[in-house]
Amino acid sequence: MKSHPKFERTLVIIKPDGIQRTLIGEILKRYEQVGLKLVGIKMLIPTADLIEEHYTLDPEWRTVTGLKTIKSYKDKGLTPPHTDPLKITAIILKNLVKYMTKGPVIAMVWEGAHAVAIVRKVTGGTEPLTSPIGTIRGDYVIDSYSMSDTDSRAVRNLVHASGSVKEANDEIDHWFKKGELFDYRHISEAMLYDVDLDGILE
Repeated sequence: MKSHPKFERTLVIIKPDGIQRTLIGEILKRYEQVGLKLVGIKMLIPTADLIEEHYTLDPEWRTVTGLKTIKSYKDKGLTPPHTDPLKITAIILKNLVKYMTKGPVIAMVWEGAHAVAIVRKVTGGTEPLTSPIGTIRGDYVIDSYSMSDTDSRAVRNLVHASGSVKEANDEIDHWFKKGELFDYRHISEAMLYDVDLDGILE
């Protein structure tokens, strides 16, 4: 039954810095080891249009992101670069497009129970500096918002991970065509999901 939580899917993108820092295998390993199943993967160099459309799939993204950024500045006792959320988001989007089109990326779809939340937990927070040790960003990146602001660039945090189930579904449709995702049974699913753990003892 496709409504079961084990069929939830999420999008992960290894960004250009993740590839250049030779962390592809380590990143995939983290998601595999937690029990998620890879159901789609491809490498590409994204166009500016693909990236801009990705970040604006949600029509509220510009406003929500701008307001969150303003609040984040104020919470830290800093003055935001603009009081207009749309002007802030325009800068953010320009920097994201520049960052994400600098080289190849790897787009992946992972499937499993609570896939969106599990991937976010394994990945860590958006800012590497404040991501806990044990997460991908906390273990492998030393970047911060203050450094990216100083350099007028996007924060380099290795990975994009969908923020909600709806966002994941929209982003998967944006990055993958029909036929590029696969339904198959993985041997580990018996241990993860079979109710009675049948088949362990012969």
